[in-house]
Amino acid sequence: MTLAATFLGGAKSRLLPASVPFRFFGVAALSHVIMWIVVLVNAADIMRFRGGLGPALAAVHLLTLGVLATSAIGASVQLLPVATRRAMSAVWPIKLVFWLTVPGLTVLVAGMYAMHIAAFVVGAVATTLGLLVFAILLADNLRRSASLAVVGTYAWIALLALVALLALGLLLVVDYEVGWLRNHEFVALAHLILGGYGFMGMLVLGFSHILIPMFTLAPAPARAASAPAMACAVGAFACGVVGAFAGSRGILTMAAAIGLVACALHRRIMVQALKRGLRKRLGISFVLVRAAWVMLPATLLVGLAALYDAAGPNGPTLFGLLLFGGWLLTYLLGILQRIVPFLASMNATRTTAGEPLPPSELADPRALDLHAGCHCLAIIGLAVAIGFDNEIVMRIASAVGLVGATAYAWFVFLVMRRLFVPSLAGG
Repeated sequence: MTLAATFLGGAKSRLLPASVPFRFFGVAALSHVIMWIVVLVNAADIMRFRGGLGPALAAVHLLTLGVLATSAIGASVQLLPVATRRAMSAVWPIKLVFWLTVPGLTVLVAGMYAMHIAAFVVGAVATTLGLLVFAILLADNLRRSASLAVVGTYAWIALLALVALLALGLLLVVDYEVGWLRNHEFVALAHLILGGYGFMGMLVLGFSHILIPMFTLAPAPARAASAPAMACAVGAFACGVVGAFAGSRGILTMAAAIGLVACALHRRIMVQALKRGLRKRLGISFVLVRAAWVMLPATLLVGLAALYDAAGPNGPTLFGLLLFGGWLLTYLLGILQRIVPFLASMNATRTTAGEPLPPSELADPRALDLHAGCHCLAIIGLAVAIGFDNEIVMRIASAVGLVGATAYAWFVFLVMRRLFVPSLAGG
């Protein structure tokens, strides 16, 4: 039996109201567009970003909180209960997450952009509270299920990383006002690793064991094959955090080396799922997924080069781009091209026969093709611009990224319109 059949068995009873996950997806799509606008307008500052308040930090958090975190929340609060076969205890706490996190990140990003400390602090506190409620909700769901050994372990590590990430985030916020941290840069690097490789990275690696087999109609990966990859990934992440705090080039080098092994093992598991899957025509979404699998080891290699001052004057910025924009954003957007219409089809029904709408009738393939092409060109263009310190290329790449983000937002809007206005779905 494929994982898709197991995953979907009885799924309807554990579905949230469609408005709950889709409010997060809508915010992510809007944040994606705003992020590219900020990058386009402030290309020179972002290209040479070295930390500190301002438009560059705002753009980073539009990506990490506005796009990545909100997408992860929307997907995980719906998919994890279906996978664990344990429904969420209640819907209102998830809505509370939204009303704390989204206004919070709005104020947070505005405070960063305008370099307004008071807004920065208020936004950080509200966002932190919202993400803590999210962590408690997922922990409660994981606690009530022991059926997902590998995925569950990845999720627990992600939640622990999230708690540490939020704690360090608040420390960094306070330090902007008080200035009591001895090594702000070391703490900022640990914060980055906790967010990129810890919270989001572990969620991506863990949910890949569900989503890739589900969308390819493949059997679930064997635990014996997944466990070594997971052990290497967790070990690399732990070494990275320790190395960042200690400011140790040696420990960070060891983390990258172990991480490269984890990348190879994880990719082998995913490629085997593609080969064993019954569905071979996977469309443009899996072009992005495959590109993200290439980007993951590339982030580690560029991080190593930057660590030894061999990645050019903007090496740290290039590392951040490849981590958040190259790997995480590319993978997430590819998977969301599947998840958004998939979840919509599970909630939507035809107005005539009452049968579920196929995902293909809810999505606009032209928008997805345009988005995928623009996204890949934009990431490549930004990497070239940062590597060669070229502001003109940076602005051109940003404009291309904005076109792609607009196309993706149009795709999400159409799905939501057809989902929430049944007359449009029927026609």
